[in-house]
Amino acid sequence: MRPLLLVDVDGVLNPMGRPAPDFRRYRCTLGAVTYTVHLNPAHGTRLLDLALATGAELAWATTWQDHANEWISPRIGLPRLPVVPIERRRSSEHGEAAKTPSVAAYAGRRPFVWFDDQVWTEDEEYLRVHRGLADFLLVRVDPEHGLTREHLALAQEWLTLSGFSQGR
Repeated sequence: MRPLLLVDVDGVLNPMGRPAPDFRRYRCTLGAVTYTVHLNPAHGTRLLDLALATGAELAWATTWQDHANEWISPRIGLPRLPVVPIERRRSSEHGEAAKTPSVAAYAGRRPFVWFDDQVWTEDEEYLRVHRGLADFLLVRVDPEHGLTREHLALAQEWLTLSGFSQGR
């Protein structure tokens, strides 16, 4: 089974701090709300390169849901990606993020790397005790700066050394 590369938007591709000069500013409207997002067009190429090098499948793991395909993908050069269906929850079982059970259900027995700015020890503990789940790597991204080459290199190294890489 191909490993997964799960990508969040806010805090990962859209940093919360002052963006570097290679980011572009966009205004997008979802329903009645207009958002300002800062995106680096190079992120698309870097994520695609990582997927190609490791044989992994890219997917969105974001509360943007399919809006990520409408607003984010075309601006950073990604194709339409599968979307982890995020189930809205009011409370957690063990302090894990609301997205974590949805990610676990989506990944199933596939190994995965998850790039997110809101993954913590509680998320890792939840995933470690989730029966039937394959191995995984949580890559916590600093929301002030967003995704870096170092995060991508860490993912590639883990997939390769763990034997999950199916690189071409």
